[in-house]
Amino acid sequence: MSDEYTCKQLVEIMAKLRGPQGCPWDKEQTHKSLERYLIEEAYEIIDTIENEDPNHLKEELGDLLLQIVFHTQLASEAGQFDIHDVLEGIITKLIRRHPHVFGEVEVTSTQDVLVNWEEIKKQEKEEVSAIAGIPKSLPALIYAYKLQSKAARVGFDWEEVGGALDKITEEVEELKSAREGQGQVEEEVGDLLFAVVNVARHLDIDPELALKSTGNKFESRFRYMEDKAQKKGLNLADMSLEEKDKLWDEAKEVGKR
Repeated sequence: MSDEYTCKQLVEIMAKLRGPQGCPWDKEQTHKSLERYLIEEAYEIIDTIENEDPNHLKEELGDLLLQIVFHTQLASEAGQFDIHDVLEGIITKLIRRHPHVFGEVEVTSTQDVLVNWEEIKKQEKEEVSAIAGIPKSLPALIYAYKLQSKAARVGFDWEEVGGALDKITEEVEELKSAREGQGQVEEEVGDLLFAVVNVARHLDIDPELALKSTGNKFESRFRYMEDKAQKKGLNLADMSLEEKDKLWDEAKEVGKR
């Protein structure tokens, strides 16, 4: 089965699902109603990558592709564009934004590529701002990361991670002052988180993935605590903080083995 036939078949199946004799659920969907599925499928792909699970990665990539075809079918029905327009658009964009591969431009580093990429994007969209084009619906950590990254490409950045680390200390002090009635606590918490994202960026760490990993670690340790308490015939909620801390330390040690 050729790639072309496979893509064509998927598009035809989606059209049939949306057709007169199709699926009632599929026929009711809109771009808006499908938003959450698009986001969920993307995060499920991330899970399979983190779990190094190629079989499930293949499956989840298929689920994400289905969402793309679904949205394209809705647009096709509205006479806006179809799958061929989508493919043509991304192929043309990739060629245009890689003049160092498909043209005569020379680059010496990844940084050169990123600078050229942003400059080409600005020309395409006739954008004036260096931080334009970042979706505001992104998760907050990713949004902050992208804002900082784009600003850094025009030189608005700490020269090294030390400056970013010092900024965290400064923001902690401002948060303490705010709690004492000398400022807006929510604003200062936001500033502190923004500063932490900046440190992560300087260390080439994705803050969204880092926090997700910590969340997974916390969940594993907390479930261990619950399990140990239950085996002792105890209710975790009724235990003292000292007893809970002891179980937490035990969970940490188990996790290191």
